[in-house]
Amino acid sequence: MPMITTFLAYDHQAEEAARLYVSIFRNSKINGITRYGDGAPMPKGTVMTVAFELDGREFIALNGGPYFGKFSESVSLSVDCTTQAEIDEFSARLSEGGEQGPCGWLKDRFGVSWQVNPGILGKMLADPDPVKSKRVFSAMIQMKTISIEGLQRAYEGR
Repeated sequence: MPMITTFLAYDHQAEEAARLYVSIFRNSKINGITRYGDGAPMPKGTVMTVAFELDGREFIALNGGPYFGKFSESVSLSVDCTTQAEIDEFSARLSEGGEQGPCGWLKDRFGVSWQVNPGILGKMLADPDPVKSKRVFSAMIQMKTISIEGLQRAYEGR
């Protein structure tokens, strides 16, 4: 099976973004940086790509110039959290300089969309009892940073 790597194209912030992401997620690192040479679309010596890992998952960030670097919500990176402390930390650090949206979604300062949610959310939304799943959905859409306790109260009908 071929390996699939997420490739993120920025205007000129690839290294800055990669360094931010590896500072936020444990077990993460920069694996390598390539630079543009002569005759390239960016000035010689400018960072072209940054290969990095976030908790063992490989990514590549590219400085592609102003043609690139326009991210949309149609693609997002999802962070599956187990505790409220994780949700709060990732939401705060990733949205710093960006913006929080509804339902645990946010944009970082580079415009990359993230979803920061507890793993239990999917189980609650998929509950065979449509009343429970509807209550959870209704609670979730009113939240910016997801509250596990708030989801649990909605799930249990409290």
